[in-house]
Amino acid sequence: MQTQVMFYILSDDKQSADAKDTSSAFYHACLQASYFYRQNQRVFIYTQDQKSAEQIDEMLWAFDSDSFVPHNLSGEGPKQGAAVEISHQASRSRRPVLINLSSTVPDFANQFQFIVDFVPSDETLKQLARERFKACRQRGFQVDNQAAVAETQ
Repeated sequence: MQTQVMFYILSDDKQSADAKDTSSAFYHACLQASYFYRQNQRVFIYTQDQKSAEQIDEMLWAFDSDSFVPHNLSGEGPKQGAAVEISHQASRSRRPVLINLSSTVPDFANQFQFIVDFVPSDETLKQLARERFKACRQRGFQVDNQAAVAETQ
């Protein structure tokens, strides 16, 4: 089965700072994690570093008061892991969905059926996203993009 990749283009509405791009990507990562969880899909959120993994973990705790998304940092929680696992290291379990919040395409990306990535509005970060887009194509992934919206798909 060919891996499918969707790059969500983040709007630049009053977002110019790198930090705002990061928070927008994190917010949309939480939206996507919630969406896939409601579709009974297990998700792995891959972050740039431990601090980012902890930030996503905290965001998911407070994300949607109407529907909790079971999640944990890698190595914590139940033995099989929660529906959503978060780490800056490779996933320890098989999951169909990868949400990539790192600046590169992880070496282990081909083990996922579906990958979510983001294109920030900041030009430097946008260039990194273009490089990830090209890398995904070079790996033979089916790559597409669409505008990110404030609600799930």
